[in-house]
Amino acid sequence: MRDLLVGEQATVVGYRPCDDEYRRRLLDMGLVKGAEFRLVRRAPLGDPVEIDLRGYRLSLRQDEAACLCIHRHPLDEAAGR
Repeated sequence: MRDLLVGEQATVVGYRPCDDEYRRRLLDMGLVKGAEFRLVRRAPLGDPVEIDLRGYRLSLRQDEAACLCIHRHPLDEAAGR
C-alpha cells in the first residue's frame, strides 16, 4: 500500500502474517480477497491513507494496511474504469 499512488486502484489478493483479530477486522470492513479499492488520499505525513472500497471511504494506518497483499492495477486499466 505504501507504493500506491493517489488515484491508483488495487485488488486484495491475500494477507501477510498479522494478528488474527486484526485480520478479522479487515475482513469485517470488506477487505476480503478479491475486493477492489482505490487510494483516495494520504495524510500530509503519509499516515493514515484513505481508500474507496465498495462505495464507502475507509481510513487505514500504514501498519494496518501492511497486513494486506495487494495487486496494483496498471494505470491505463484504472483509468478505463
